[in-house]
Amino acid sequence: MHCAKCGWEQDEGRVDCARCGIIFAKMHRHPRPAAIPREMVHESTWARLVEEWLLITEESVTPFYFAGRVLVFLLLAWWGWRLITTPLETNDTGESFLHLINLPFHEAGHLIFMPFGRFMTILGGSLGQILMPLICLGTFLIRTRDPFGGSVALWWTAENFMDVAPYINDARAMDLILLGGFTGKEVDAHDWNNLLTMLGWLEYDHRLAHLSYGIGTALMLVSLLWEAWLLRRQYRRLDW
Repeated sequence: MHCAKCGWEQDEGRVDCARCGIIFAKMHRHPRPAAIPREMVHESTWARLVEEWLLITEESVTPFYFAGRVLVFLLLAWWGWRLITTPLETNDTGESFLHLINLPFHEAGHLIFMPFGRFMTILGGSLGQILMPLICLGTFLIRTRDPFGGSVALWWTAENFMDVAPYINDARAMDLILLGGFTGKEVDAHDWNNLLTMLGWLEYDHRLAHLSYGIGTALMLVSLLWEAWLLRRQYRRLDW
């Protein structure tokens, strides 16, 4: 016979292996587990992380709390659909209520990125208004463990990409009224005209604008699907 562990050949009827000492009865009683494929390990790890960070919900949800979240979802779905189906050339995002909320973060971005040179100072305005909801997203997921709040923050991030798009689209025309009440033609303060001129990309302003609007549209749809999934799970845990 051969030992199943070390392969040593020996006489039949032994209780243990003459070479490695393993007891044969214990080997049959506790068979060695089969190795788990690496792909399955990675898949289960990712599934666990998604469940833990993005899909976690409370053990029980009160109807009042749940109803409030449903109202938020319906509002964002209606508002998001209106933004998605409206062409960026109409500048509907720039004339919305949220534009006034985004504006302070845009201006703060210029100041925050000022130490990094003129290019980053100009770009910092658009970066600032996009980074702020991303910071909120991280706060909801990491500190408060509130995925629904994170999904709302992702919706806001998407809206900011859509809010920036008309500004990029206006880089050559410079017809939009800027913060001081003047157009870019009247003052040298049009962020995206300066940025794309410095990069030599001014002729691509419309393409970049549609790219930004497209990113915003995709993120907005993801955020709404995320919210709907969370609400579905919370509905099953309603504490009536």
